[in-house]
Amino acid sequence: MSAEAWTVKRALEWTEGYLGRKGDESPRASAQWLLCEACGLSRVQLYTDGDRPLSREELDTLHEWVARRAAGEPLQYITGEVAFRYVTLKVARGVLIPRPETEVLVSEGIAALRAVQKRQDAAAWDAFVAEAAERARAVEAARAEGVDAGHRDADDAGRWDAEGAGGLDVDEAGRWDADDAADAAAAVDGMLLNVERFEPPAFEPLVVDVCTGSGCIACSVASELPGAKVIATDIAPEAVQLARENAQALGVDERVKVLACDLGAGVPDRFEGRIDLVISNPPYVPSGIMGEIPSEVRDFEPALALDGGADGLDVFRRLVPFAVRFLRPGGTLAVELHEVGMDRAVAIAEEGGLCDVRVVKDLAGRPRVLVAQRPEERAL
Repeated sequence: MSAEAWTVKRALEWTEGYLGRKGDESPRASAQWLLCEACGLSRVQLYTDGDRPLSREELDTLHEWVARRAAGEPLQYITGEVAFRYVTLKVARGVLIPRPETEVLVSEGIAALRAVQKRQDAAAWDAFVAEAAERARAVEAARAEGVDAGHRDADDAGRWDAEGAGGLDVDEAGRWDADDAADAAAAVDGMLLNVERFEPPAFEPLVVDVCTGSGCIACSVASELPGAKVIATDIAPEAVQLARENAQALGVDERVKVLACDLGAGVPDRFEGRIDLVISNPPYVPSGIMGEIPSEVRDFEPALALDGGADGLDVFRRLVPFAVRFLRPGGTLAVELHEVGMDRAVAIAEEGGLCDVRVVKDLAGRPRVLVAQRPEERAL
């Protein structure tokens, strides 16, 4: 067919019908996604520019992509990118595609870090006020002492003048000390009242993202918390490379370091007891359920990033002792897990030494994210 015969409207209708006949569960949404990406259009333009003809290049791209989608390949692999929270990430075969459930995980992790920041800022403010109050007290004491000294100088000067041996000006001797102390006290009072003088300390949380995959978690944390420093780990070479590319593309590669290792094995010992957040979307699908997941996931996405063992908790069992070792007292562990194993996961976390364990539901109302803390150190 000639390129002129294919308008946006006709291509959209044909693609939807074709994918529907091939078994696509959401043919309309798939058709919209593919056409927007192939032609550089927004969803609105699919309808406002319905009469625009497609170029030969656009037609060729759309033809290839429709064929791949009809074969069951995920849309994200076809177009090569996915939106995740506030960033757009590259995706590629061999690496798990980021999903909305993981956005819930990131929200919990960032909320935990912001709570740390709030406590840090509150402590700094208290210290600021205490220092200002101490300075005010010191100036007030100096002012009182200065006034007393001024009176003494005035008396002495008066006596010296009366005796013909004066060398001090009575008014200046008394007024200089009192006025100077008052000015200093006023300046301290102003500091107490002027919030702009308060500079909270830089917030630079330390984060470890285990099983980083595309780097969606690490890059989101670094993008949303400009002071955050993230160590991201993955055992799959494809994932390590892709996560590094995403960090560089988003301009956070100076604060996101991607390590090729098994879980946290590559995290340097010097970070032991210093990490604010350990966060992970590990393989968590129980082996017996792997056959039940959608074919486009099962047939195209890496089993290494999906299969979590008999109960889906093989990696989680290893992650808990790592978190207990590397988290600072009060630090947070946040992990995405399968709903069928969540009760057992809570028990594993508590038995492993974590506290305040809670479960957060995903957007579909299913138990999805486990959040726990390393206990605070208590004075003996």
